[in-house]
Amino acid sequence: MAEKDVNLTGVPETMLWTLHNRADEARRTDGFVKDDLCLSIYESIDYDYGRSFGRPDSSHGWRSSLLDKRLSEWIDRNDGGVVIELGAGLETQFYRVMDDRIRWYAVDVQEAMAVRERYIPAHERLVNIGKSALDYTWLDDVPEGKDGKAFVSMQGLLMYFREEDVRQLIPTILAKYPNATLVFDVISRWFSDMTVKGLSKTKHYMFPPMPWGISRKEIEPFMAEVFPGAQITVMPYKFRPEWGGMYGLFQLLGSFGFTDAPLILALSKDGDR
Repeated sequence: MAEKDVNLTGVPETMLWTLHNRADEARRTDGFVKDDLCLSIYESIDYDYGRSFGRPDSSHGWRSSLLDKRLSEWIDRNDGGVVIELGAGLETQFYRVMDDRIRWYAVDVQEAMAVRERYIPAHERLVNIGKSALDYTWLDDVPEGKDGKAFVSMQGLLMYFREEDVRQLIPTILAKYPNATLVFDVISRWFSDMTVKGLSKTKHYMFPPMPWGISRKEIEPFMAEVFPGAQITVMPYKFRPEWGGMYGLFQLLGSFGFTDAPLILALSKDGDR
């Protein structure tokens, strides 16, 4: 039976938006991601997803599939290790990847973590930490990584921070994990500006402000400052043809690398790409 007492607002409520999109991909026979747990969670929460978020799109299912592939490759190269998921929300990647060589630490604010712990099954290799990614005491709750390595996922997170926060967060992570692999997505400055001014997804839902945006031409110099020596892999989002319009334009232009469409980035040191 669906539960009615999931009352989220602001940034934590966006976990239901991404769940909406991932679940739609998971139920498709040609979906980008296969995820029975995601579907179960989606159906267990009594929330009017369509009213708030409208028709689901493929963006977050595609993002999850790319991160799954990147993470699986990292695990094989390093024979396991420490995986840290900042802004974990209701993402079920731990159970999609399911590798006994990893130790997984999911970090999110307490409001979001309270919901996560109700729907994501407990596991001996999965540790939940109810703290903001900007509360750096979470670093005291995670172990050292072999050779300073860790896989750190920050999907759907950094755009909700200020630029100065991002400039501090990444080097702070690297102080403990100097050979970390970081994977996250970014939005453009113009889209960031729109959300700060007030941008509605539907007439019933307004995006929380996303203060940090970055243009395509700024990515390399910015990352050179916060993660010196990192190799950067840029991966455009993929949208289904039936969406067309803005989504089709994002995909077309993003493929040629000269747009400020949303992008997924992976940063790592030489030899660990």
